[in-house]
Amino acid sequence: MEQLSVKHLLGIKELTENDIHLIFKTAESFKQVINRPIKKVPSLRDITIANLFFENSTRTKLSFELAEKRLSADILNFSAAQSSVKKGETLIDTVNNILSMKVDMVVMRHSKPGAPHFLSQKVNARIINAGDGTHEHPTQALLDAFSIKEKLGEINGKKIVIIGDILHSRVALSNIYCLQKCGAEVMVCGPHTLIPKDIHLLGVKVEHNLINALKWCDIANVLRIQLERQDIQYFPSLREYSMLYGLNKEIFKKIDKEIFIMHPGPINRGVEITSDVADSSQSIILQQVENGVAIRMAVIYLLAAQI
Repeated sequence: MEQLSVKHLLGIKELTENDIHLIFKTAESFKQVINRPIKKVPSLRDITIANLFFENSTRTKLSFELAEKRLSADILNFSAAQSSVKKGETLIDTVNNILSMKVDMVVMRHSKPGAPHFLSQKVNARIINAGDGTHEHPTQALLDAFSIKEKLGEINGKKIVIIGDILHSRVALSNIYCLQKCGAEVMVCGPHTLIPKDIHLLGVKVEHNLINALKWCDIANVLRIQLERQDIQYFPSLREYSMLYGLNKEIFKKIDKEIFIMHPGPINRGVEITSDVADSSQSIILQQVENGVAIRMAVIYLLAAQI
């Protein structure tokens, strides 16, 4: 059996192109499984996985849980809001207490960039990064790229624009790494204040005009404005942001080509995207959700094979 070159999924940066293609190939098999009448396989019957979410999450947490259940793993769910973290317990103490219950794998979301990397050096379990601060969100990037491959047939040579709050987005960074490793051209688009000033050093194009960006791309990945991560005001108002960078039907009438729309969720309807676009035939948002379970099954399965 082919194996990943890494022991943990800490970020896309550490993956090779072969790793990404192996994850995609495995996800294709699991996608067939989750569309069968009996949606479970006994692959990980002897594996125990702890989901450690130190930051709020709905979609990612549910997607990982469902992936783990489909693989027949035993699951421990941990939420920092109801834990001794509130009493001052450290990350290492928390994790060691959970690992003493003989856990094989940890899926972790944390508000501090680098927390999963720190953990991987301290504990003897496979670590999957489910989002660390504004750093990376590798499984989201993998499911986004997998959805693009499914829709367009391939990623190599395709033009992908990421629109919105690039500055605070872990999804944007992981997507840039993943898409470039798969041979795509990547552009970022948004207000000057929400584009990191050195992002061109990653080899991406930078565009501040939405119409120009949409005319250039094959697929637009629209990001949520992350107000909870913004410590200062980066633009005058949500209304003004929406007028300049929000996707609506009127904008698509100005573009003489069909492009597909993605969104990692949750959607701020009427801000970065209107309902008539999010729910249109150009949108592959629901396919992303379905692919999220298959991709996370693939990652968990491939890492568990090394235990």
